[in-house]
Amino acid sequence: MSRFNYNTETERLIIRPYIKEDFSNWLTQFNNRMPSQHKYDEGKIDMSICTEEWFGELVNNHQQMAVNDKVYVFGIFRKEDNAHLGAIDFSTIMRDNFQWARFGYTIHNQFWRQGYGKEAVKAAIILAFKKLNFHRIEAHINLDNTPSIKLAESVGMQFECIRKGFIYEFDEWTDNLIYHIISK
Repeated sequence: MSRFNYNTETERLIIRPYIKEDFSNWLTQFNNRMPSQHKYDEGKIDMSICTEEWFGELVNNHQQMAVNDKVYVFGIFRKEDNAHLGAIDFSTIMRDNFQWARFGYTIHNQFWRQGYGKEAVKAAIILAFKKLNFHRIEAHINLDNTPSIKLAESVGMQFECIRKGFIYEFDEWTDNLIYHIISK
């Protein structure tokens, strides 16, 4: 299998695909999460199924999805100590004449309010434009997810519309705000 290995760096961060050797660091930071801080923060998660073998399969699945141009998953790591801070993913919606993707982002709550989310998202968007060749990137955000809305706006994404009944979550069809950014 060919290997997907695009990455980027900022002053404080390395954003790259996961490798099997990330397991211990990845698990440690999930286990260090604080309790949920709001509705869209999972907080502490039961990680008991997450063995090293399980993680290796996850990494392989991420690689296969990237090679197939379906989903690109990047871990966010702090340069100074290699701490795993969170993840960013890009899902291909359509290629051809569109070059269109959806993306999501998460930072472990113990690292919030330090600017890591904004720094990582800005760098990852540039990577998606330059290396993944997307022209349009969308963020699909719940109407009341104020932290995510603020992050999207802070990196230059613009509000486009509300998609009604867009995703099934919380046992119902929910509306999403659509924010977008276009390659220049």
